[in-house]
Amino acid sequence: MEKYGLIGFPLKHSFSRKFFTEKFARENMDAEYLNFEIPNIDQLPEIIAANRELRGLNVTIPYKEKVIPFLDELDSQAQEIGAVNVIRIERNGGKVRLVGYNSDLVGFQNSIAPLIQPEIHRKALILGTGGASKAVRRGLLNLGLETKYVSRRPAEGQFTYDDLNREVLNQYKVIVNSTPLGTFPNVDEAPEIPYELLGEENLLFDLVYNPEETKFLKLGKNKNAKVKNGAKMLELQAIAAWEIWNG
Repeated sequence: MEKYGLIGFPLKHSFSRKFFTEKFARENMDAEYLNFEIPNIDQLPEIIAANRELRGLNVTIPYKEKVIPFLDELDSQAQEIGAVNVIRIERNGGKVRLVGYNSDLVGFQNSIAPLIQPEIHRKALILGTGGASKAVRRGLLNLGLETKYVSRRPAEGQFTYDDLNREVLNQYKVIVNSTPLGTFPNVDEAPEIPYELLGEENLLFDLVYNPEETKFLKLGKNKNAKVKNGAKMLELQAIAAWEIWNG
C-alpha cells in the first residue's frame, strides 16, 4: 500500500488527510494518508525510515523553512521562495532522496487572482512572516502587486501592527493573513489591524480555512470588504502536490 502524509505541529485539524482519504476512497486506490504530528523536525528521518511505503509528504506549520536542511534537492520555485510544503520521496534500492517543492504558490495565486481588481488593488499587506507568507508574497508579485510584511517585531522594510494607520490602509487595499490566528478552536482571535478603517475597496484573504469564516474575515465583511478563506487554496495546492508525487 502506498503511503502519503503530513508533518507539522500541532495538527489540530488536517484538510490534507480528509482530502486525500476521500480521494483514495472515491478512486478505489490502495493508499492511505497519515498525520505525523512531530514536536521536532529532527524526527523527520525516523518517519522516512519507519515508513518504507511513504512516497510523499506535505509540510505545514512550523516546518516549511526548518525542513529544508533535511532535503537533498529543492526545485527552482521552492528555492526562490525559501519554503517547502511538499516533499517527493524517491527510493532506489536502499537509497532515499528527498526533493522539496512549493505548491502553496500555485494554490494561493490561483485562488486570489479572480478577486484582484488591478485598478484598485495595487499594494498588499502580508500579515506574518512565516513560511506560508513567502509563497503569498511571490504570488502577489506575480499578479503585479507591491507587497509589505506586517510583523509584531520591528524590522527593516516591513510594518509593525502599530504602523497600520489610515494613510497605510489607503494604499494597501489587499490584506492577507498568513498567520494561524483565528484557527479552530481559537476562533475569537484575529490579527490586530484597524478594521474600522476598512471599506468596500478592501480585499481580505485568510489562509485559515477552519472555521470557514474567521473573525478576521467577519470583521472585514462587516465593513463591506471582499473576503475569501483558504479552502480553495488548500484544494489547489493538494492537487498540485499529488501531481508532484506522481508526475
